[in-house]
Amino acid sequence: MSTQPVSSVVEEYLRDLEPTKRAAVVPVFETVHAAMPDGYELVDFRGAPSWVVPLSTYPNTYNKQPLSYVALIAQKNYNSLYLLCLYSDSEEERQFRADWEATGRKLNMGKSCLRFTSLGDVDLPLVARTVASTPVQSFLETYERIRAVPPHTV
Repeated sequence: MSTQPVSSVVEEYLRDLEPTKRAAVVPVFETVHAAMPDGYELVDFRGAPSWVVPLSTYPNTYNKQPLSYVALIAQKNYNSLYLLCLYSDSEEERQFRADWEATGRKLNMGKSCLRFTSLGDVDLPLVARTVASTPVQSFLETYERIRAVPPHTV
């Protein structure tokens, strides 16, 4: 699991959150960071923490930017945890939703964006298991499989 240092930009981002947001976001950040499989890199995306597959590992991306795996952003009215492994894998997404439902918590989630306002809205152990479940190589295999599928035509 991850032992990467946290950049000063990300530390500043977390430190500068208003207290209510910080109380919700920092434990989620710490959970994700601790569960992150080796090979992903913590970067700042506009100051917010994002874990990516570095270009040195996989330079052949559609937009010449590192592939995002997880991102955590404090929005105006809620916080967003982007779990891109769920976006890429329907079975993983179905399992995540079933596991979440079993917790009794209300799930506020799009395809991969888990929205929360307080720490009580988040099942940290499930988030940690989800983040830890996809090594870089598996994420890349899924990306390449999906990328090879021709876009839908209208």
